[in-house]
Amino acid sequence: MSEPTSQAPATAASDIAHDHWVLRLAPLAARPYLRLIRADRPIGTWLLLFPGWWSLSLAAAGDGRWPDWRLAALFAAGALLMRGAGCTYNDIVDRDIDAQVARTAGRPIPSGEVSVTHAGVFLAALLGLAFLILLQLNPFAMALGAASLAPIAVYPFMKRFTYWPQAWLGLTFNWGALLGWAAATGGLTLPPLLLYGAGIAWTLGYDTIYAHQDKEDDALVGVKSTALRFGNTTRTWLIVFYGLAVALFAATGIAADMTWPFYMGVAAAAAHFAWQIATLDADDPGNCLHRFKVNRHIGWLLLAGIVAAGWLAP
Repeated sequence: MSEPTSQAPATAASDIAHDHWVLRLAPLAARPYLRLIRADRPIGTWLLLFPGWWSLSLAAAGDGRWPDWRLAALFAAGALLMRGAGCTYNDIVDRDIDAQVARTAGRPIPSGEVSVTHAGVFLAALLGLAFLILLQLNPFAMALGAASLAPIAVYPFMKRFTYWPQAWLGLTFNWGALLGWAAATGGLTLPPLLLYGAGIAWTLGYDTIYAHQDKEDDALVGVKSTALRFGNTTRTWLIVFYGLAVALFAATGIAADMTWPFYMGVAAAAAHFAWQIATLDADDPGNCLHRFKVNRHIGWLLLAGIVAAGWLAP
């Protein structure tokens, strides 16, 4: 592989956290690949992981059990690998667009630190490791997990054709809501389907906020997003998306016969959503990035409610 520099050339608008401890401690040769998988920005891994952990915990809570810690660990490793694979694939596909956007121009592929060929080899390695994790699940879950590759493969192209790529991201990022239940039970029923819908609505909200960081550059280079589609009506749309997410989370609890701690988690998440909407400044990239990142709190609030409901089940 080509000899990397210690730091990618980047503008002040770059989203790369060069001072992150993971990058500081890693060998120079590894740093471009760690930046490629966004190891310096773990929020994407958390957002991918939580729907799977919710679903695993929901399946266990219905029987008054703790979540299967072996499955939870496998899902954590799988989320880390698949988020890295998704970022690598997206950056290969989007390299010409990324080079024209201030926030992404310093990423390893558009900056020239990592070649497309080397990125492709790296992607294959990540997918191979993720496949080994998938083999640890039951046959139905393995088939369902393999099916997730279809929406993942299509996602990077959606912003070229529709103002709703965030909806497609919701389909991919919340697949764990289906996969977790399948891994725990060997099938699918109504609760994981409702949870999947809730996750999609959640993603539409937080990724619309995220997309506002790039709306000016996106308009110039000709790619689409819900941020551009909604413009000054974004706050109203966030009320719709987050309101739908809360309703579907609550419906999930009803379908799964959850006890009161689950609904306390949903209520806490609803309050957090209200804070995000009330304090959002869609024209301030820093404000948008912070409100995007704090969605990991939503993940923990809901997970705590699910686990507590199982622990206190009669």
